[in-house]
Amino acid sequence: MDLATLMLFAVIVLAVLFDYINGFHDTANAIATSVATRALQPRVAIVMATAFNFIGAFAGTAVAKTIGAGLVDEATTSTAVIAAALVGAITWNLITWWVGLPSSSSHALIGGLLGATFIAAGTGAFKVQGIIDKVLVPMISSPLIGFFVALTLVVLLFWIFAKAPRRPMTTGFRRLQIVSAGFMAFSHGSNDAQKTMGIITLALFTAGAIPTNDVPVWVIIIAASAISLGTAVGGWRIMHTMGHRVVKLEPVHGFAAETTAASVILVAAHFGMPVSTTHVVSAAIMGVGTAHGVRGVRWGVARSILLAWVITIPAAALVAAVTWLALHLLGLG
Repeated sequence: MDLATLMLFAVIVLAVLFDYINGFHDTANAIATSVATRALQPRVAIVMATAFNFIGAFAGTAVAKTIGAGLVDEATTSTAVIAAALVGAITWNLITWWVGLPSSSSHALIGGLLGATFIAAGTGAFKVQGIIDKVLVPMISSPLIGFFVALTLVVLLFWIFAKAPRRPMTTGFRRLQIVSAGFMAFSHGSNDAQKTMGIITLALFTAGAIPTNDVPVWVIIIAASAISLGTAVGGWRIMHTMGHRVVKLEPVHGFAAETTAASVILVAAHFGMPVSTTHVVSAAIMGVGTAHGVRGVRWGVARSILLAWVITIPAAALVAAVTWLALHLLGLG
């Protein structure tokens, strides 16, 4: 096996590892609210999230094409750049998972790719318009949309059911949450699994293993399987933060937050925007909490989450840049 083939194999292994970590890191996105409101038992919720994550991964490839061809110039990309990007994303994911902080796996990967590309080829290799349209604008707008739509929806639901007996209402929304949790898991798979598909496809194209940037079917299957296995393991640390520490949730809140977040994520996936499911879900949870006033959200925890949002891209970029330099010094860059 020559060096080029070995590097390509290493990149694919790293990409699958990132996808697996993404699965257990972001399990909370799909099921934390359902578990917190006792709509689902944790093990049942994880099984359901695993299944719908897998199914959702087959919903399209628009996000994969953005990652694979929409952010950096493929002509300046090497397997070393992609390997460094993945190391940056994996490192940041593991750090935030260890401390129980809901950060974005999507932005960790994007940050890693931009950081490695910058150190290897400079800013001239950036597709600036693609970064603005597909990353920066959705990064700001999707959480805001999630927050205000979730807030509006939960207020509307409380208005509609204002005279309904509390116990039947709670029971009804607890059952509806089973549907919204499945919807959330499906949307998570539709967006997040595609990022790994895109990075593997970029590596294959860069190495000359495939003639175009179209995602091979076997790559879709691998990405869907890896994220689903990661989901099956579960991310209990982050689940606790998302489900209990930000907002005190009831079934109606969980239903509104999950339905809103899943809808926003699916629309973004359709337009090839690799949005952060963590950002959107966190914002939606804060939105439903705000329905009871500003004291309905534990803003100290929320500030920690917001801090993670801000530093994820530069932190992953820095690790990726250092990794590329190390590979370059070893003659692998």
